[in-house]
Amino acid sequence: MPPTRAVTVALDGYGAEQGFDVLAEGARLAAADPQIGIRVFGPRRALGLDGVDGIEVIDTTEWITNDEDPVQAVRAKKGASVVQAAADVAAERSAALVSPGSTGATMAAATFGLRRLQGVQRPALAVQLPAPRKTVLFLDVGANVNVRAQHLVQFGFLGAAFSAAVLGVAKPRVGLLTVGEESGKGREEVVEANRLLSEAPGIEFAGNVEGGDIPAATVDVVVTDGFTGNVTLKVMEGSARAIAGAIRAAARSNPLAAAGGLLLKPALGGLRRDFHPDTTGGAILLGLRGIAVVGHGSAGAEGIANAVRLAARCAEVDAVGRTAALLREGGASRSALAGAS
Repeated sequence: MPPTRAVTVALDGYGAEQGFDVLAEGARLAAADPQIGIRVFGPRRALGLDGVDGIEVIDTTEWITNDEDPVQAVRAKKGASVVQAAADVAAERSAALVSPGSTGATMAAATFGLRRLQGVQRPALAVQLPAPRKTVLFLDVGANVNVRAQHLVQFGFLGAAFSAAVLGVAKPRVGLLTVGEESGKGREEVVEANRLLSEAPGIEFAGNVEGGDIPAATVDVVVTDGFTGNVTLKVMEGSARAIAGAIRAAARSNPLAAAGGLLLKPALGGLRRDFHPDTTGGAILLGLRGIAVVGHGSAGAEGIANAVRLAARCAEVDAVGRTAALLREGGASRSALAGAS
């Protein structure tokens, strides 16, 4: 029987780069919350989770690797862990899907299994980026490499609706990422998306933003295509690691610096936690009729746990229903999304 908790999350038990022990420990950390139950689809013996309160293991030996074509593999491997986990959500045995495995396979399994919201043609991957002022929702970070103007408009509505429904932002301001603040800057589809967003009702469009506006948090939601978003995200994560390493090296360079480093250690530790990928847990696939979170493949136990917690929170606040309602209220499915494909 499924765990008798308030929210049950279907967790793909394969794909964690640090191995089954780390994934299992992440599941234990998440299940320590008495409100969260977990159904893990993976190898029972390797996971060693039998008897853990709040966790049920569905023994699964088939999975999809990063080397396989995601769409073909999802269609061919009905017994694969991520496909079974998505089907579990579709059958309402679980309320949300989490996978640290192949991003493409997770997106394909979720899209096929959970289906898109009415009017949504291109689901988008959104990640919460911590910034000194506030958290910024950034999308798309990898689901759609090639986009049209209408898709960017759609992402703006999806991001704004999620930000309002889940993150509690009263009137999310949406910015369009490009190479200049002027409305005519950028590729053809970006210029057209700027025009459409400027005219669209039901959205607080702040105009174009540049790369430096993301960490400065000048807006609540930043929209771009999946190629640009994925590259930007990885540059930001790599820069954060490099800066943290440089600060550590500088703090150890001489006795005086070491003394100063000790004084700064608590503050720097908190900053490092805020910007660590494990803290956010993963990216949310927006635009589906169910909740799907794509975790970091390199996540540690806390990253796995936070991905499960994020999925559970989305389920608790009815992120899908509230996002769909806000899209309808804004007229997005009738006007701004019309013609997207």
